Amino acid sequence: MKRAPFEVADIIRQYGDSFIAKHRSWLTWLHLRVLYAIEACRTAKLGGHLDRCSGCGHEAISYNSCRNRHCPKCQTNARDKWLAERSKELLPVSYIHVVFTLPHELSWLVLQNKKVVYDLLFRTSAATLLEVAADPQHLGAEIGFLSVLHTWGQNLLHHPHIHCVIPSGGLSLDHQQWVHPSYAFFLPVGALSRVFRGKFVAGLKRAFRQGELVFPGGLRSLATEKNFRAFLRPLFRQDWVVYAKRPFGGPEHVLHYLARYTHRVAISHHRLVSVADGKVTFRWKDYAHGGKQRKMTISAEEFLRRFLLHVLPRRFVRIRFFGFLSNRRRKELLPLCKQLLEGSRQPLSKMTGTSEANRCAGWLCPNCGSPMVLIAKLTAHQIRQSVTRRALLDSS
Repeated sequence: MKRAPFEVADIIRQYGDSFIAKHRSWLTWLHLRVLYAIEACRTAKLGGHLDRCSGCGHEAISYNSCRNRHCPKCQTNARDKWLAERSKELLPVSYIHVVFTLPHELSWLVLQNKKVVYDLLFRTSAATLLEVAADPQHLGAEIGFLSVLHTWGQNLLHHPHIHCVIPSGGLSLDHQQWVHPSYAFFLPVGALSRVFRGKFVAGLKRAFRQGELVFPGGLRSLATEKNFRAFLRPLFRQDWVVYAKRPFGGPEHVLHYLARYTHRVAISHHRLVSVADGKVTFRWKDYAHGGKQRKMTISAEEFLRRFLLHVLPRRFVRIRFFGFLSNRRRKELLPLCKQLLEGSRQPLSKMTGTSEANRCAGWLCPNCGSPMVLIAKLTAHQIRQSVTRRALLDSS
């Protein structure tokens, strides 16, 4: 893929200091850590390594990555390794994509209570799928699936939702057969929406009673139970958005599909159009008007504010597994699923094979195409010395 003309790091380098100075009152150490990591990623600040071509002997210095999960540059390797592991777990059935979205009225509450509410979103969406699927009126089976948290919309504003990718069908409740779905969309969306709404609001009330929610600043009035219940009441007057796509193919398609949703950050570099005069322009899809491609221009300060809305709590797990794919049950139940699906051979994705080959080969020499071999690891000081030496040699 052609290198993007602009990066989030460019915006941070140009406008990060003034942004931090102006907004230091609400920025946490975690926000600052993300900004500093992205700014330093793949620069001499983090050190690097010297590589030599195994064919022609060409040498080149490569800079280290920051490995921060919010950095747009650092997700490819983590994604490829994760997908290689998932390839061992694919079943020879079609897969379903279901999305659970929180109402925008809850956005302010989520931003002040990220860890509690995001965790509740995971648990209640999973419990909803498991409960509705187990109902004999719908599927009557135990399902397994993975869930991925996204907190952004295309315009970078706060839009928390969960993507669930589910094998089509599940284990019968006595674990004696594989049950195939009778609905075109796997499970009825209306039932999922109602159950999800009830479970999530009940979870919020429980978190309030247990003192797990905070109401800073102007939100203090909602710290009383009467006011908090009054705030929640209108949520039952609207349908909550649960979206299900038609089955999107068998195991040969799943990893390609997952790559679009796992290990993503709020915005990719290739959506950035321009960074100049204190403004940032980026592309976005307007789903309210058929996914039409548009451009949005906002101040660099507003861009960084929106970007930092999506910083996750420390050590928060944003990809989770449930049902027969949960960590505790996968080893026992996944082989049973494959057996009941009658000797399906383990699928190998073309994308996974390519990723494995690329990791084995490392990067290739720009001169002759032979593999580059690691010669030495370099500190930031050594890289500066090497760059200075080369500059002097070039000028002499």
